[in-house]
Amino acid sequence: MDQINKAKYISIWIFIVPFIAVNTCLILITQFHELFPNHEDIIHNTIPYFDGGASISRTARPYPSWLVFKPAMFLTSFLLIKYWLFNKSIVSFFDKDHKNIKKIVYFGIASAIALTIHSIFLGIKFDNDIYKLFRRVVMLMFISFEIVAQAYLVMTLYSFRDKLLKYINKTYLTLKIYLVSILIIVATISIPIISLPGDNVMGFNVKYFKHALEWNYFIGVITFYLLTFFMWKKVD
Repeated sequence: MDQINKAKYISIWIFIVPFIAVNTCLILITQFHELFPNHEDIIHNTIPYFDGGASISRTARPYPSWLVFKPAMFLTSFLLIKYWLFNKSIVSFFDKDHKNIKKIVYFGIASAIALTIHSIFLGIKFDNDIYKLFRRVVMLMFISFEIVAQAYLVMTLYSFRDKLLKYINKTYLTLKIYLVSILIIVATISIPIISLPGDNVMGFNVKYFKHALEWNYFIGVITFYLLTFFMWKKVD
């Protein structure tokens, strides 16, 4: 089935493109300071995956970081739309009337649109509380829609897993289920913490926790697509 091959190979790029882009921005802003005309944008001595020293947007929005970040996110959004449409065809092939088909497509494409909107507005300085809230809401929508789409997809594939024995490695489908479950649990536990007002609460630095969570959650979300690449077998 050609759609399976397309979904398999597009998924690896959905992992590679944002992974390279985000980490390139991090390396640029922490190691190549001479490239940044505004010295206030420079960041020193941080590995945010561990210490939460900077958010992803903090590393991506200054010039020239956004020259890497924005095109990469636009490309990722396009690949995401193609990916979810391919999965619609795959699910329809095995069960054309499956109740989750529309949900998978809706939430998957909605996440891609939210990522595009977030990328467009990243770096635009506008000192307004409503604007800042808008950016946060768009980013939250991207993450929420993405996780919901992933959850519906793995549940759907698992529901007719016996029909997929010829096409998938079941171990990776199981890993995807575990991954999505962990992402949902982490989000549920973390939301009350990151919603706390202020940067320090009873000696706990909420800001650094938010940043470290953001970087590692990002890795978790895109790892879903890496597992997709290994899950599908090449179909002749």
